[in-house]
Amino acid sequence: MMRISRRQFTQAGSLGGVAALGTFAQPLTAFEPQEKTVSLVNAQVGEGIFEYLNRVQLGFDENAYRNIIGAANPFKEGDAALGVAATNDAARGIARQLLSNTILSDVDDHPITQDRLSQLLKQTVVRGEHPTNQSQTLGQLKQFLLEHDEVSIKAVLPSLSSVVIGCVVKLMSNDELVTVASKIFHPMPNSNIGAKGYLGARVQPNSPTDNHEDIRWQVFDAWAYGVGDVLLGTNPVSSDLDSVAGVERTLQEIIEVFGLQTDLPHCVLSHIDVQADVEQRQPGSTALWFQSIAGNDGANRTFDISVEKMLAYAGQRKGQFDLYFETGQGADFTNGHGNGFDMVVHESRKYGFARALKYEVAKAKSGTDLKPWVHLNDVAGFIGPEVFRTKEQLVRCCLEDIVMGKLHGLTIGLDVCSTLHMEVSLQDLDWCLDQIMPANPAYLMALPTKIDPMLGYLTTGYHDHLRIRQKFGYRVNDPMWEFFRMIKVIDERGMPTAHFGDPTWVYFQYQQRKGDLRPEQAIRREAKQQIASVRSRGVFITEGHGASVSDLPKSTQRNVDRIYNDAKKSIWAQLTPGFISEIPVSITLNTKSEDRNDYILHPSSGEKLREQSALRVQGLRIKHDGRFNVQIVISDGLNALSIMEKNHLQPFLKSLREQLLRDQFKPAPDHIVVNSGRVRAGYHIGEILFAQSKGPRALLHVIGERPGTGHRTFSVYITAPDGQVWSSSGRVDHNITKVVSGIASTALPPVRAAKETVHLLRSLTG
Repeated sequence: MMRISRRQFTQAGSLGGVAALGTFAQPLTAFEPQEKTVSLVNAQVGEGIFEYLNRVQLGFDENAYRNIIGAANPFKEGDAALGVAATNDAARGIARQLLSNTILSDVDDHPITQDRLSQLLKQTVVRGEHPTNQSQTLGQLKQFLLEHDEVSIKAVLPSLSSVVIGCVVKLMSNDELVTVASKIFHPMPNSNIGAKGYLGARVQPNSPTDNHEDIRWQVFDAWAYGVGDVLLGTNPVSSDLDSVAGVERTLQEIIEVFGLQTDLPHCVLSHIDVQADVEQRQPGSTALWFQSIAGNDGANRTFDISVEKMLAYAGQRKGQFDLYFETGQGADFTNGHGNGFDMVVHESRKYGFARALKYEVAKAKSGTDLKPWVHLNDVAGFIGPEVFRTKEQLVRCCLEDIVMGKLHGLTIGLDVCSTLHMEVSLQDLDWCLDQIMPANPAYLMALPTKIDPMLGYLTTGYHDHLRIRQKFGYRVNDPMWEFFRMIKVIDERGMPTAHFGDPTWVYFQYQQRKGDLRPEQAIRREAKQQIASVRSRGVFITEGHGASVSDLPKSTQRNVDRIYNDAKKSIWAQLTPGFISEIPVSITLNTKSEDRNDYILHPSSGEKLREQSALRVQGLRIKHDGRFNVQIVISDGLNALSIMEKNHLQPFLKSLREQLLRDQFKPAPDHIVVNSGRVRAGYHIGEILFAQSKGPRALLHVIGERPGTGHRTFSVYITAPDGQVWSSSGRVDHNITKVVSGIASTALPPVRAAKETVHLLRSLTG
């Protein structure tokens, strides 16, 4: 089954939003943003959380406990949506004072939630061999971390629980977080990745169509700049088994041709089940296995994983390369699983999950010379303004997460990124990197520019790595640095050569190693033709540099600026009345979003229909009288221009209807058009339209997405449970949905996308 990745989940339309708040909110349920803040009366001298609760609440109260812990955080919109943000700085100060005076053992004796993951986290805290003074307070633990050296700190790390780690970072300033992070390091085995003074790069060669040439050339481009020493990791558009296997083989072949099998793994970031299936079909074709993980059982179910499933996979990893995880603050509550506690503690629990799985890998390798190759990438700004909005919040999030990862004994990298609807610009990202880099994360993402051509968000480009190395003196993993010297993009003094920034030179080296005997000029001419083909599909390949080697060429920078500005335009655009009138048999509905600003800042407002619109769907249900088993819905999403682009929607709908009828489906003649619609607005429509229907009922939701790819792409979300499932409010969600994304005349052609849509629909309905 094709599963939606964490990145697709978070782009699909999330829960949170900015909200006013109140004292001691109830746990958050799906689609229900809170409207409360945490207010606190003054604490007494030396009073911890539990003494305070006994005095003010007359005993322990779980919601009050969670809210005090949450209120200690610097403000983020996600905590506000959860109902755990402090009312003001005074309340935040009281919460921190209470937290600072709270004893570690008391925190561990009062679980913040109870689920299977909580049991695992408790089981993997090691107290006997590595004792922490459990009678010390969180404030004392903070001072210990600030004042002691790496050896002393590492001795106590196994005894620190994830909630304790999540709490202690709340007490630290940004400078204090940097102080702690910059003296704790967990290098990968027999490697400099994650070591002090090293900053690596995961090359992220993404393609809007999973085109192997697009992927291959982005790797050549990275290596031309001496970038790419941690991982070749592609986010796939399709999780189809054959497609994933093809991308795996493309990455593996590059590594094998250059003889880097023991120095550099590859990975396709599909669901771990798919990667396991690929490995079973083609043994030895996968290297590092990826999976997104969450901070509670419900959120993990959204990713179609469980503690048991992941422990089983960890127990199978017995080669050199093992597991790679991605996480990010806010991913739990934006998928309806906030569970009443804050984003920082949720994130820390994810790291505890990763630590437990690393221990399981170590057990699987016992009796061998191999050590666990496990690392984690914190995707810090990928969701949007419902989690946090500003560059300062992005910096804070990254610093919190680096420290929490290192305190869990993990090698942690960062995706210092932002979506196009956040208040973080291209220039702001440079400022953020400068604030974060003294904390020395293990690695960053790396693409030809800051713009991902498939995911449509802002991250770090190859030239950013060059600038950071120059400014902070960071180095690249030694074996890969020797490789860059070997292919002559770096000289013996570590300086750029005449071949630096020339991907055609790397291609020439690649072809020579494959036994190509043609003259260099002929191979380079072929390289230029292939680069032109890649660029024609909207994928950046960078050549050369600007005034400094760390500057983009001016022409490339202009193109990046053009796409960035178009993305901002796309986000704020709406479907025009004239365009809607051209859609055959259209019925226009509105969500609860008051306007575009409300829609962007409060995603949940775009997930439910207004009462009048819901009544119109009820009328449509009566009119249809059960005669149809497919309903097409069209929403603007975050990219109305992609829907209105010439030769996008109309050829897609025409081909889609032809394919549906050919496969014996019964599509309703009406097209439901939703203004300010999120993906979950489609689920709401399906609940009204299909409840109690017999047999599978499909909703095909066409929605504008991913502004910033340069393509103006849309997606179609395919959901087809039976009527009984549609009858249960909130039961239909992303975990039973398939998606075809990246649809555009310049990416995945609409006619081909229509065929893929019906193919996936058939797989869902049998």
